[in-house]
Amino acid sequence: MRPLPKKIVVASGNAHKIHEIKQIFKDVEIVSMADAGFSGEIEETGQTFRENAYIKAKAVCDFVKEPVLADDSGLCVEALGGAPGVFSARFSGGNSADNRAMLLKLMKDIPDRRAHFACAVCLIYPEGVALFGEGYTKGKILFEELGTSGFGYDSIFYSCDLKKSFGEATEEEKNSVSHRYRALEDLRSKL
Repeated sequence: MRPLPKKIVVASGNAHKIHEIKQIFKDVEIVSMADAGFSGEIEETGQTFRENAYIKAKAVCDFVKEPVLADDSGLCVEALGGAPGVFSARFSGGNSADNRAMLLKLMKDIPDRRAHFACAVCLIYPEGVALFGEGYTKGKILFEELGTSGFGYDSIFYSCDLKKSFGEATEEEKNSVSHRYRALEDLRSKL
């Protein structure tokens, strides 16, 4: 068991993710990798969310020499064999709206709408110790976008826990059941 660091650098340039992590880890100073001085590109070459989280955390930790947290997460659709999975952010080659449009088009005539969000987090310390957490949240793919909250695929993901889309949920509602929240709580249980 290791103590939870007082300060953690987050290996992400995604302002939404950093905000979510700040809301969940309220007792820790959360700093973006850019604010910590890291501006390099990190190639996500892993085949799993866990591998990609480790790659990102290690790259930033090697540079800043402080504890670094990285996550990799994505949407996994049963009828598509788990796709878009680790390619969720770059599924269509465009932006989030393009990704949602492509997924809705692919799912147009598919009755099995089951899906889940998966998240793996990695907290790595400068001496090389790495701790992991994993989290999942189940749902299904809607036939159209509902709600304007959240980001990414939130408006087309119906949460089984909340009985509404993540796009219709408040930040507090989503954070109470999200894959990222569950992965961070899994990690916290190991600290």
